[in-house]
Amino acid sequence: MGWDFTVLEAYQQDFIDGFSVTLSASLLALILSLIVGTFVALARISPIRLLQGLGTAYVEFFRNTPLVIQVFFFAMGLPSIGVDISEFAAGALGLSVYTGAFIAEAIRAGIQSVPKGQMEAARSSGMSYMQAMRYVVLPQAFKIVIPPLGNQFVNLVKNSSVLAIIAGGDLLYHADLVYSQIFNVTMVYGFVALLYLVITLPLSYGVNRLERRLARSHT
Repeated sequence: MGWDFTVLEAYQQDFIDGFSVTLSASLLALILSLIVGTFVALARISPIRLLQGLGTAYVEFFRNTPLVIQVFFFAMGLPSIGVDISEFAAGALGLSVYTGAFIAEAIRAGIQSVPKGQMEAARSSGMSYMQAMRYVVLPQAFKIVIPPLGNQFVNLVKNSSVLAIIAGGDLLYHADLVYSQIFNVTMVYGFVALLYLVITLPLSYGVNRLERRLARSHT
């Protein structure tokens, strides 16, 4: 079966609703994963061994277990112990903690790429360790890791399709509902793929442009 845009028009509200949920969940998870990843990265390079161990345990656990299981934990595990949470929130949290582990490693690598003399100079000027990290080291580290962070953000958007398995109302969830009505694989899922590109392509372009701008500012 080919593409019949009149059929797509008939189900446009489903696609609009799914697109809105996917975009919202991705933006929320992007912000949360960046925050989580930054703190975990700081724990990983902390001089305190307990924090190092906790950061390492977090990264190893969430990087090496399936995202689906993590989302199911939030969607079904928390309600089972009396913590009510929506499917949307469960999906966003799952995406955040999963992606946060990868972002933590990228930021840690960026921090370790900053010359140690930067930290030493900041400390010698009277800054505390955290002040030096916040105002001197981290800004330089983020500039270094923009490309891998951009890749993780794009992966996060694509991984947001996991919301479909917990009835999270995302694009793939609504696509499945539409497909159950019209049984046209090429049209339904091809259109959904295009809608994902509407999010990921501008994101990739923005990251690449920011990277080039920062590169020019250092020449």
